Amino acid sequence: MVLPESFKERMKSMLGSEYNAFIDSLNKEKTLGLRINTLKLNSKNASCLPFWLDKIPWTDDGFYYNEECKPGRHPLHDAGVYYIQEPSAMIVANLLAPDKGECVCDLCAAPGGKSTHIAGMLNGTGLLVSNEISASRARILSQNIERLGICNAIVCNETPERLAQHFPQYFDKILVDAPCSGEGMFRKDTVAIDEWSLDNVQMCAVRQKMILGCANAMLKPGGIIVYSTCTFAPAEDEDILIWFLREYNGYKAEVWQHGSMTGFDTGRVDFVSKSFGNLSENEKDALSCAVRLWPHKVKGEGHFAVRLRKPINSTIGGTVKISKVKHYFISKKELKELEKFVREIFIKSNIEDYAKQLRFFGDNLFLIPQEINGIKIIRTGLHIAVQRKGRFEPAHALCRAIKPEDVKQYQDCDYNTALKFLHGEVINCDSDFKGWVLIGYKGFGLGWGKAQNGIAKNHYPKGLRH
Repeated sequence: MVLPESFKERMKSMLGSEYNAFIDSLNKEKTLGLRINTLKLNSKNASCLPFWLDKIPWTDDGFYYNEECKPGRHPLHDAGVYYIQEPSAMIVANLLAPDKGECVCDLCAAPGGKSTHIAGMLNGTGLLVSNEISASRARILSQNIERLGICNAIVCNETPERLAQHFPQYFDKILVDAPCSGEGMFRKDTVAIDEWSLDNVQMCAVRQKMILGCANAMLKPGGIIVYSTCTFAPAEDEDILIWFLREYNGYKAEVWQHGSMTGFDTGRVDFVSKSFGNLSENEKDALSCAVRLWPHKVKGEGHFAVRLRKPINSTIGGTVKISKVKHYFISKKELKELEKFVREIFIKSNIEDYAKQLRFFGDNLFLIPQEINGIKIIRTGLHIAVQRKGRFEPAHALCRAIKPEDVKQYQDCDYNTALKFLHGEVINCDSDFKGWVLIGYKGFGLGWGKAQNGIAKNHYPKGLRH
């Protein structure tokens, strides 16, 4: 691995006698991890997955896997049973530790690893607003939210400034997994090496300050911000922490404890820029609460994270803004047709209990977690159906959020038949089945088929087939 000279010089100054071990670690194989989607599978039952897995010490739901396992090509990946995620990155949602029923924002959320982790902790309660400023990356984020069967999330494509105007003091907890210079990913992503420069580090620091300022404006008094990066640069880590504490008075860092934190470091006083002068006791305490992961000390990539609590007496006011509605409510006639559709597919048909949460976006019907308008929304809640000529067909997302025991007709496939289905082929099914049937593998939904005479016509989306 060819590293920039200025990067190596800085790291040698930072690490001293540890420098050679650090450089050696960057030339070793990257670590591979997956995290169980607890909305679908209890992590204690991970042994049912057909891969070699080894527990990641700092998270309850994460496991190392071998490259030859190729879990990304397995039907269980399509079913949303797990998310492939870099092991060190799994500490971040644990640091945020959302409680059930809370309102949470992941401000820089793509591709969705940390958002989906947060969603598992919320367990279908509260609200998760996952934002991504890049339109193309926001679509990937939306796809991952759908694949893991998350129903209480809103995916939006906005600037942090716009969200701060829209959500003053709205969230209980906010994650700022900030865009950074990506030094911690050099072993995993060589493009990050090509794009690295000292100027880029400084540019990232400016952007991180702006994003954190927006996060502060959106956080309730007494709420939590977790700031994290995947870089080693003090200008984006320790310096940003000290800047934030001085810019926004009263914040306190909180210690994160886990059963096994061997090899973890804290933030370092000697990494802080001399321009800050003498540090206060609160600032020193905050640095000692921050978490640093180094690839030569843990089986993972580089990461920095810190948990910060907002003072309870913060006085920024305001309410959530509501602007022009871009969707429409379901009519009584449409509700009657939807009830017929639900009775056809589901064992229980209590759609009236959710009627007030149903919204049309064009011909697409969603079950929304909360009424929010005036921002650019990519996905809201659960896409349950598509209206075609006055009738309803099940949306693909619906199969991700339900269980076989919820439906009247479920066809479980063996491995080879599941692959055929994911490829878009017609498959055999129970000869008694007629109409919509949930097709799955090992008890997890893959998609919809339409059954007749023992054959299920494939309705797996063409854009997802492989």
